[in-house]
Amino acid sequence: MELIKVFLVEDDPVWRKGLVDYLNKEPEITVTGEAGTKEEAIEKYSPAQIDVVLMDINLTENNLDGIETALALIQLQPDCKIIMLTSLTAEDVIVESFSAGAVNYISKSSFKEIPDAIRAAHLRQSAIHSTAAAALRNEFLRLKNDENQKLLSPAEKEILHLIHQGQTQTQIEQSLHITKRTIKNHINRILKKMGVKSSKEAAAKASQKKLF
Repeated sequence: MELIKVFLVEDDPVWRKGLVDYLNKEPEITVTGEAGTKEEAIEKYSPAQIDVVLMDINLTENNLDGIETALALIQLQPDCKIIMLTSLTAEDVIVESFSAGAVNYISKSSFKEIPDAIRAAHLRQSAIHSTAAAALRNEFLRLKNDENQKLLSPAEKEILHLIHQGQTQTQIEQSLHITKRTIKNHINRILKKMGVKSSKEAAAKASQKKLF
């Protein structure tokens, strides 16, 4: 049986150790690398040794530097599959994470669902976790009526329309006969064109809301 190799980026050593022990008990999952900072994650990241990345969204106090780290890893390996792991639930932070290229976003309180999320990400079958689904839907509902929608291509408008209808990624794939990767690329471009906040702006807002 081929093991799914996981790279864990988490600044809290106690939480990191607990998660490593928990994941290594899964018969088809093994943690092959760990990092506690953005710099360490970039230095240790090796695509050949990693299938899925679990990324804490705050590697230092409320800075959302996990999002910046995700962007850096995707620049190193565009096909990098990253699951954001956090206690934050602010909609703009969730949207920014997906805009950065994350395939899923899971609350630490839902840690029992992490193994299944890892398996799904590895198989490119990620369904957006309930932690993030409502936030993404609200964002797309806002974007649907945004004046900047004129910047979207016909394909992007069609995907936005289907999301507004409540279709899942799998349903959109079947409706438009395109791959999940193509859908993800379109969604990332939609978010960027519609002016998604930068991670620093989102961090400032999260701090003001005292989300911790």
